[in-house]
Amino acid sequence: MDSYTFLGLPLHILLVHAVVVLTPLTALAVLLHALWPAAARRLGIVTPLAALVVLVLTPITVNAGQALEAVTGVTPAIQKHADLGNTLLGWVIPLFIVALIEWLWTRFGERMLEGRVTGTALVGIRILIGIAAVVIAVGSVIDIALIGDAGARAVWGPLLQSR
Repeated sequence: MDSYTFLGLPLHILLVHAVVVLTPLTALAVLLHALWPAAARRLGIVTPLAALVVLVLTPITVNAGQALEAVTGVTPAIQKHADLGNTLLGWVIPLFIVALIEWLWTRFGERMLEGRVTGTALVGIRILIGIAAVVIAVGSVIDIALIGDAGARAVWGPLLQSR
């Protein structure tokens, strides 16, 4: 557990706040990038970089949670939180991929294909990227909310039930 502490605090409780804040913000950036061309130009490389940070932090946070779980023991509520926490990587990987595709498309794709394919094909590609962005962004935010709710219930549930 020592390698998963910072100033005596379990690293999981510190990292989880970064993941809980950055995942929805990154999902919002992915949505803006997909649905608002002016925002896509302004966000630029920031969207895939934010998604990369979330992608890197997620397994570290999960590992820190597993280390904390080994110290605190497992209750049904903690097990539910842990099980849900293990699903987040399945959302943040596609979130990063979509963010990267959006940036590449905005930066290079449209210009490279202009004149080589029909305008309808360009719009179709943009729509497919938009659909992927909406599905992945919404799914990742729902997943982070479910994980956070289960974690809060695991920590605070016993305290609130004793009143």
